[in-house]
Amino acid sequence: MAEQSTKQLTDVVPVPVQAKSDPRADFRLTPATVIVADRDARQVADYLRGVLRPSTGYLLPVVPFAVTPKIELDVTKTAKVGDQGYQLDVTQRGVTIRANTSDGLFAGVQTLRQLLPASIEAKTVQHTRWVVPGGSITDYPRFAERGAMLDVARHFFNPDQVKLYIDQIAQYKINTLHLHLADDQGWRIEIKSWPNLAKYGGSTAVDGDPGGYYTQAQYKDIVAYAASRHITIVPEIDMPSHTNAALASYAELNCDGVAPPLYTGIDVGFSSLCVNKDITYKFLDDVIGELAAMTPGKYIHIGGDEAHSTSPADYQTFENKVLPIVAKHGKFAEGWNEIAKATALPVTAVPQFWDTDGVDDATAAAAARGNKILMSPANKAYIDQQYTPDSPLGLHWAGYVEVKDAYDWDPATTLAGVTQDSQIAGVEAPLWSETIHNSDEIEYLAFPRLAGIAEIGWSPRSTHDWNSYRERLADQGPRWDAEGIDFYRSPQVDWK
Repeated sequence: MAEQSTKQLTDVVPVPVQAKSDPRADFRLTPATVIVADRDARQVADYLRGVLRPSTGYLLPVVPFAVTPKIELDVTKTAKVGDQGYQLDVTQRGVTIRANTSDGLFAGVQTLRQLLPASIEAKTVQHTRWVVPGGSITDYPRFAERGAMLDVARHFFNPDQVKLYIDQIAQYKINTLHLHLADDQGWRIEIKSWPNLAKYGGSTAVDGDPGGYYTQAQYKDIVAYAASRHITIVPEIDMPSHTNAALASYAELNCDGVAPPLYTGIDVGFSSLCVNKDITYKFLDDVIGELAAMTPGKYIHIGGDEAHSTSPADYQTFENKVLPIVAKHGKFAEGWNEIAKATALPVTAVPQFWDTDGVDDATAAAAARGNKILMSPANKAYIDQQYTPDSPLGLHWAGYVEVKDAYDWDPATTLAGVTQDSQIAGVEAPLWSETIHNSDEIEYLAFPRLAGIAEIGWSPRSTHDWNSYRERLADQGPRWDAEGIDFYRSPQVDWK
């Protein structure tokens, strides 16, 4: 009698759109198993092999053809799963994942990982039986963009730390990583036409901690690594405020021609580029141009938030000059929801709603004109907020955000006037870094909340249920333990 899995096809995060179990069709991974892939599927196949080999110890060669036992990855026309979805079928003879694109295949591989025992994530050989539950899954995302944001400006995280986070978020079908590359406390990307930005503006961080920056070669490497995990990098240069690091680096960017000192606090809204100087826009043309040339993705994030030192008239002038610069370099603009006030906002621009009260007339009006809105309500999606008053990391200006809070919201009821999924670009979980310094601290704030926001972005609204989710989330605990992820063991979840 064939050994049966104790897992169900729906015991995964994000939960699939449709699943039909067949307990008689469980598949066991063995030393004889091969991965079948043609040229279009080869990159995903190599990735899957890299995930499965350390813990199984099996060779798992990637071959163009095999009968059985096999895991087959196939880029082919398949019904109703779109550009990011997949069909996964499990029989006693093997596992087949079909998708219209390699992005869809990659998403299916993440589901397959979770259908295997949690110890599949171990970095050393585990002596266990690797059984995949039988049946079929048809799955595709609710929203096209499911993002995470990492603030590398307030504290710097080196390329290896960013790559580790990329690997971790990819497991939950996150497909965008927004890098907050510049703020008052640090400038983190080499701009060759303005070298002091990184060398001087990147020299410090919050509390005077060590700074740092990415060379252009390192940034391109991060972009390529993210692409290998089917994640698009969206770089952000915040402006016109949150710019003290730039103002300190080049005196001519200040209206009075005097460079302020470097800043290591956490206040906001006090800095501003000089709106009425031509050099400001030459500077931004150079910065956006160099950044766009290194960024294959179609978006550049231009910030735009908390410009308290910029008058409303000057803010309009500034945005209406910057938005065409982004377009000049072949990119679309993303920005915090304040950019929705710009009178020249193109319909391709994506305002990112971050407020907590669910009301923003300018953003709702932009949505009515056809702009898609990215949802990141700070009291739900900001994963830098403390879980409870006792949390050792994070802030709480938006409130305390426990695991249930981060899961218990719907993008289509977050902002008055934006009620249709078609008006929403997706969701993003920003992680600001005022209080964190290393990967363990990133993990503590991101997990488990990021998994819930990923499910909000992927799974159908009809499946959204806290009691079901908390049981599936509990299953992630041993998986994170095997990976070495230092997650917060919320008392709201009965961790396995």
